[in-house]
Amino acid sequence: MSDRPVIGICTKLTQARWSVWDRPAALLPWNYITAVQRVGALALMIPPDEVLEREPDEVLDLIDGLILAGGADIDPSAYGAERHPKTGTTEPERDRTEIALTRRAVQRGMPVLGICRGMQLINVAFGGTLRQHLPDELGHEEHRRVPGSFDGADHDVRLRPGSFAALAAGEQVHGTKSHHHQGVDVIGDGLEVTGISTLDELPEAIEAPGHGFVLGVQWHPEADEQSRVIAALVDEARGYRNGRGSS
Repeated sequence: MSDRPVIGICTKLTQARWSVWDRPAALLPWNYITAVQRVGALALMIPPDEVLEREPDEVLDLIDGLILAGGADIDPSAYGAERHPKTGTTEPERDRTEIALTRRAVQRGMPVLGICRGMQLINVAFGGTLRQHLPDELGHEEHRRVPGSFDGADHDVRLRPGSFAALAAGEQVHGTKSHHHQGVDVIGDGLEVTGISTLDELPEAIEAPGHGFVLGVQWHPEADEQSRVIAALVDEARGYRNGRGSS
């Protein structure tokens, strides 16, 4: 049996084209997978699944850590809001699956990392809400300078000393790669903000004290080969795997 920890990564559901095909597909950018493999873990893709909404343990029993990847806007109905005109195409099936997985993973003490949309998903899973179009509120596009690209996407985030975010990043002022137009608004019950943008004080890292490694980051560590954030998740997942094996 392999001693690599298994990291489940939730996929988006989208129309995709390859070769002569144009069909619905479960899709995940390759750099999420290589980022996990590079630090000694096995990646397992988790698509939206109606059964997992009711029985999340079916897949959580197979993995040692969970990554909630970036992607489409979360449907505003998930947090009781009306749709903003600038909210994009949503994937309610994905939202429901990921909310169920997140809540149960936290109950189990499994390490969870939310990236960009994934940080927002953690907030929603804990009962929080989102700001649906930051440029309207902040008056700038600095969090998504080039749609579809990380070119010129770097900005600093100030991290709370001693937080999981600061320990994972290895520093208290961390250069990040950013690509989002939404952000957290009301913070979910039991969550704390442990990182803020130096641009405008926008929350960019959240954690769940008392629940082990539950970390949401608004930036994209998978797009930065120097980042230690995914390695920190894998380290936690390795400990979770070893503890589960000895129990």
